[in-house]
Amino acid sequence: MITAINKIRANRPQPILTAIEIIPYKNRMDPREAIEALLAGFNVLIIDFYSTGLNVLQALKRIIEENQPDQSFNAQQRSRRLYQELSNRLLLLIRNHRLIVRKAPEIGWFKILYPELDEFLLPFPQVQGLNSAWQWYENGIAMPGLDRKIHPYYGTYFPTRFEHLKLFDKWLIQYKGEKKSALDIGIGCGVLTFQMLKHGFEKICGTDSNPNAIISVNEDLKKNNLLSKIDLFHGDLFADCDLKTELIVFNPPWIPASHSIEGLDKAIYYDEDLYPRFFAEATKHLDADGRLVILFSNLAQITKSSLTHPIQIELANGGRFKKELFLQKKVGSASKKTKRNQNWRESEFVELWVLKSVNTIKS
Repeated sequence: MITAINKIRANRPQPILTAIEIIPYKNRMDPREAIEALLAGFNVLIIDFYSTGLNVLQALKRIIEENQPDQSFNAQQRSRRLYQELSNRLLLLIRNHRLIVRKAPEIGWFKILYPELDEFLLPFPQVQGLNSAWQWYENGIAMPGLDRKIHPYYGTYFPTRFEHLKLFDKWLIQYKGEKKSALDIGIGCGVLTFQMLKHGFEKICGTDSNPNAIISVNEDLKKNNLLSKIDLFHGDLFADCDLKTELIVFNPPWIPASHSIEGLDKAIYYDEDLYPRFFAEATKHLDADGRLVILFSNLAQITKSSLTHPIQIELANGGRFKKELFLQKKVGSASKKTKRNQNWRESEFVELWVLKSVNTIKS
């Protein structure tokens, strides 16, 4: 059964509604006072200017970086997790769907996501995320290979690097198979689906465990009169979609999880059972002569996050699929504006794997 959009409840940053002990903070105070309070486990409330909170977060980030000289990929991940833990104790008050600090941005998500609440607190980084998401939603994001922008709903993953999209578009151009249907597993903002529609696919089934992604794609379909082209299913991997098709597309997370993953982290990190479950379920949905296309990267291997490659493991031990095609594309250099050490990008390639059932590959 296709997921009923009106029954889906969007994920949102958890509002703080109960009375909690807070330490008020103003711009004229030393940022170290706020940081010491955060380190001691207290909650700090910004009470004057929005920029005051930005200054505290900037100082917090600087202190963490100064105490973490190791610039390896894994060390940077640990620093980000510490920053996330501490920064989420820095709070802002929302009343009548507006921030109660001066010179604050207008964020439409407060009214959309919290219609029933008149007053609540949110962590400052969550407000930053809502603000950025509102700008992307309002203004749209241009994607390579598409002739229009995508407007992602709050909490929906969308790519910020495009080499894998270009690789997929290159493959779609030379694809000679049937185009009656396709399955997009983990549809996200819908970019792969919209690429397939552009290249002539008649019907696509999209799934995602994130309710916000289903809402997001549904809104984009409405705007572009494409609702009849796509069926959306909310759930894990193949969800309740019973389609058997000639093409299954999967753009999964590329890095094995070393910590508990929630929210958008699920689009970046994967649990150890994700790929075995995916390949087992894919056999039930793929036509005899169908293809499985997976977009991946060597990022985990070159950053030492993992010594194994889940697709190579399946090909070597799974007994279900064989490789028909393998494409690579070098990623671009890191932005000169970034302060993080991303030297590993010199060795990073995105990958496109095309697999077929072992029963249809001729020796």
